[in-house]
Amino acid sequence: MIYDRLTTRYTFACPEHGDTRVALSRFRRLERLPGAAHPAVFRVRFECGCGEEHPGLVTHAELDWAPLGLGEGDSFLNLMTARLEALEAELAELAATRIGAGEWPWSFFCYPENQPRPVFPSSFFLLAPSGPGGAVGLAVRCPVCSRTSINLVSEQHVDLPFHNDAEIGVVEHVFEADAADAAEEFAAELYSAQFDARRLTL
Repeated sequence: MIYDRLTTRYTFACPEHGDTRVALSRFRRLERLPGAAHPAVFRVRFECGCGEEHPGLVTHAELDWAPLGLGEGDSFLNLMTARLEALEAELAELAATRIGAGEWPWSFFCYPENQPRPVFPSSFFLLAPSGPGGAVGLAVRCPVCSRTSINLVSEQHVDLPFHNDAEIGVVEHVFEADAADAAEEFAAELYSAQFDARRLTL
């Protein structure tokens, strides 16, 4: 497993430093690879601490489920019982309780539909830092209408499940369906467009 649930970081190889640990907000591009479906595999490019971008591979489970505590292998020392216990059960129960109460781990504002939507990181496909303050430009392919929207969110909105910004920036633009064209439009809009503030109330 390359995702650490306690630090919310992914471990990848860096040619200069060996292993490096990065947050989801440091990913720059995510692309689902054709072929494998169970599990689906995504090619990612991430911004490394060495200052360069590197490629990596991550499974659908590591993107969408591991941050919620679903997976195998992690345990914690329960100080009440002095025993090692599975971390998955604790985190999965917490996630299920919050989802059952109407909270969603990740959300974005779909501009074509003019409403907030729940989403998983596998629907993200481009991310870019947007100046000081830790803001991230996030291109999301809507799981409902399949169109692309760009939101300006905090790093915590991307990195931490259930941390949904109360207000986000939204680019008022409908993007091309083609991913290559959308990438160019994304860069242009991110650095030149006015972001319209929208509230994320699901």
